[in-house]
Amino acid sequence: MTCANGPVRPLRADDAAAVLTAFTTDAAEMSRQGTVRDAAEASAYVEHMTSGENYAWAITADSDEAVGMVAFSVDEENRNAWFFYWLDRRYRGRGLTSRAARAVADWALSTGGLHRLELGHRANNPASGGVARAAGFVQEGVEREKFLVNGERVDVYTYGRLASD
Repeated sequence: MTCANGPVRPLRADDAAAVLTAFTTDAAEMSRQGTVRDAAEASAYVEHMTSGENYAWAITADSDEAVGMVAFSVDEENRNAWFFYWLDRRYRGRGLTSRAARAVADWALSTGGLHRLELGHRANNPASGGVARAAGFVQEGVEREKFLVNGERVDVYTYGRLASD
């Protein structure tokens, strides 16, 4: 699967090194995505993201190297999925995540057979909201003081996208 100005491809085992780099160069921000501190944890993360109910795509920039990820975890019974994404801090601000998220969401709601995608982002992360809206998600609500981040309660904005949107 490709999207304009940046291909998206399935996440592969050999992306573990790029995952480790992204997690270790921005440990504070990436901590919400899981724990990846060494090569073994990076490999386990990739294995988890590509197994079971998880579907993951690497975001690539100028080469085939992974610089981010768009993924979703499926609730088969309801044909819904929790949708999420991240990008190595060195590649932010180029629109890569927005284009990749749009391509993956389009695929999930058509070829992937899902009816609804859901996501949430911290209120203090407006860039993530921009990605969600660019990918066709509609803000549906606010989960007040959901996360405890550095000792402070942070609201989470929730979004959804339907196959009919």
